[in-house]
Amino acid sequence: MKRFSMFAMLLVVASLVMAACAPAATPEPPTPKPQPTAMPEPTVTPEPMLKDIVDTAVADGRFTTLVAAVKAAGLVDTLKGKGPFTVFTPTDDVFAALPAGTVDELLKPENKQKLTDILLYHVVPGKVMAADVVKLTSATTVLGKDVAVKVDMGNVYINESKVILTDIETSNGVIHVIDAVLLPPAEDAMMEKKTIVDVAVADGRFKTLVAAVQAAGLVETLSGEGPFTVFAPTDDAFAKLPTGTVETLLKPENKQKLTDILLYHVVSGKVMAADVVKLTKAPTVLGKDVTITVKDGKVFLNDTVQVIITDIEASNGVIHVIDAVLLPPQ
Repeated sequence: MKRFSMFAMLLVVASLVMAACAPAATPEPPTPKPQPTAMPEPTVTPEPMLKDIVDTAVADGRFTTLVAAVKAAGLVDTLKGKGPFTVFTPTDDVFAALPAGTVDELLKPENKQKLTDILLYHVVPGKVMAADVVKLTSATTVLGKDVAVKVDMGNVYINESKVILTDIETSNGVIHVIDAVLLPPAEDAMMEKKTIVDVAVADGRFKTLVAAVQAAGLVETLSGEGPFTVFAPTDDAFAKLPTGTVETLLKPENKQKLTDILLYHVVSGKVMAADVVKLTKAPTVLGKDVTITVKDGKVFLNDTVQVIITDIEASNGVIHVIDAVLLPPQ
């Protein structure tokens, strides 16, 4: 019995020794944590590359005559250069309004210098955005001669040309669109010798008015010494009249009625816009008054006819453009 107890004790000791010598249990590897999904990088859309002044004009499609003129004058490389330039750009419609044959004549090789001077008179060094143009009273062109800048009734004018679209940016400057061709001072000197009738004919926006003046026999009167102030309706203004009205007025039997209407658009003396706004009425050559009111910075004749362009000077007076035909009181 004693021997059995000793043997059992030896077994216990041996078991403990074997357990101590046994290799440690390998721990289970930790479960990996899920990694956050990386956010995709935002796609950057590249800004479209700006084209130079010439390429912008070509791509626009409204300046085909100007582009042809720039090519004929050899100014393509200049206006594709580093610049920057500010270009006051007439549209094709503006060139089309010039007297017949004018553009074709200017594009002839023998008139290259005259064409070049006219084009350079539309270009100002530097990039002058619209917000800065309105702060100016004049700007020196690449031709070396100044253009006048004025703000009138909320519109901007370069000389007598209205700015109708602004801030077309290019890689080498900016384009502002205008509604008439700018003529350098030498050309203006010739214009100063033109009478009210001559100016209206050359402008191109007063074909109906000119036809009416001719039909009424008033050409000599309005080409006379004057001076006169003419409130001139555009062709669009005459087009607002009821269908057939103009044709009826142009008939010989209606000459007196037509004459009365035209004389109701004429005031004796040269009354510039700065003086017009000080008046409440003005007596016309017909002997009947037109009323003058200023509303929200705009000038109206007889309450409803708006003065839309002012101070187009002629040798014998001044023209103010209106948006409707004035009809004398009965």
